[in-house]
Amino acid sequence: MSNRDSYRPGPAAGAEVQKDGDRWTLVLVRELRHSPEKVWQALTDPTSLREWAPFDADHSLASVGPVKLSTVGTPTPQVSETQVTRADAPNLLEYRWGENDLRWQLESLGDGTRLTLWHNIDRKFISMGAAGWHICLDVLDHFLAGDPLGRIVAGDAMNFEWPRLNTEYAKQFGL
Repeated sequence: MSNRDSYRPGPAAGAEVQKDGDRWTLVLVRELRHSPEKVWQALTDPTSLREWAPFDADHSLASVGPVKLSTVGTPTPQVSETQVTRADAPNLLEYRWGENDLRWQLESLGDGTRLTLWHNIDRKFISMGAAGWHICLDVLDHFLAGDPLGRIVAGDAMNFEWPRLNTEYAKQFGL
């Protein structure tokens, strides 16, 4: 049995919602046992992104400028022509994905990193987004630890308790 088969996400945790009028932002905080430099590489390098992220990038996100992000696991990949607007290695990364802004902040924490993601997302989808990122960040942590599970996104996440997480986050967010 591979590690992937035994993987189960923990309970919904480490997420909150910030509301600004009708704009909702999902905020996820994760403490990783890896250096900011190592985490930065995983957030920006296209080969690393293919291990854990819900999209592929046509080139590195480590510098400001245009990049194409393509969804994974959808019947037809949706390609977003997007912009990296901030790339301050290894501290802060900001870019658009479709209609949403993503902001990743990396802070040194002992030997590891406190990773914070802000993702502005439609209220209807915010618990789904939290559940999806929860699993992606677990997979990221395994990948960084040299114990890759392989990307778990889209329909595949249904086999890994995504519906339970979606329900738990919806309750936490009062939706």
